[in-house]
Amino acid sequence: MVLELNASDDRGIDIVRGPILNFASTRTIFKKGFKLVILDEADAMTQDAQNALRRVIEKFTENTRFCLICNYLSKIIPALQSRCTRFRFGPLTPELMIPRLKYVIAEERVDITEDGMKAIVTLSSGDMRRALNILQSTYMAYEKVSEDTVYTCTGHPLRSDISSILDWMLNKDFTTAYKNIMQLKTLKGLALHDILMEVHTYVHRVDFPPSVRIHLLVKMADIEHRLASGTSEKIQLSSLIAAFQVARDMVVAEA
Repeated sequence: MVLELNASDDRGIDIVRGPILNFASTRTIFKKGFKLVILDEADAMTQDAQNALRRVIEKFTENTRFCLICNYLSKIIPALQSRCTRFRFGPLTPELMIPRLKYVIAEERVDITEDGMKAIVTLSSGDMRRALNILQSTYMAYEKVSEDTVYTCTGHPLRSDISSILDWMLNKDFTTAYKNIMQLKTLKGLALHDILMEVHTYVHRVDFPPSVRIHLLVKMADIEHRLASGTSEKIQLSSLIAAFQVARDMVVAEA
């Protein structure tokens, strides 16, 4: 009664015309109920396969229901979207994640601190699977799950490191700030993209004048775009420090 195909299965046009068509075209026993076709990660299907599926969905709607699961709606052709009802599932809130995490921690007897729990919830960004993966890998590596071990295990910059980086960029001269951040990056194996993401949240928290905040956010957006294009991290780090040094001068000028 159920045919499930996920991203690891071949789901080209031949599969749509073959097994899916054969499954959908046959009636259920005694003509009661519906058959169900589940296509996980449907956005990975080719355009031809999606076009072929359009006709199958239309033709066998009496006895078969189709469930398409995807990450990016834009990769599903409009013709298929119009034949479906859309359900959007947002990230989970901490209130929903924490009870489940506590249940897993109790069942697995994990040694965890309150800070460690907060760090897992923060880093997972509403993704329960990621939260459990972080919990498992940190516990296997360190046996005690704390804020420091979680951040170290995921390779994410610590909050204390980000505070230091911000302090250097805003209060030290360019050469000293660049040297200190490069040393920290090398010592802890940090990626500039991760540093940028953390610094971004701090920029929103710190009470900058509006013009300074806008200047910093525009510059950081440009840096992230250039990093995504595969440019040199050293040059982009120089650009980030320069943006903060200019921001510092702007604050002084406004004061």
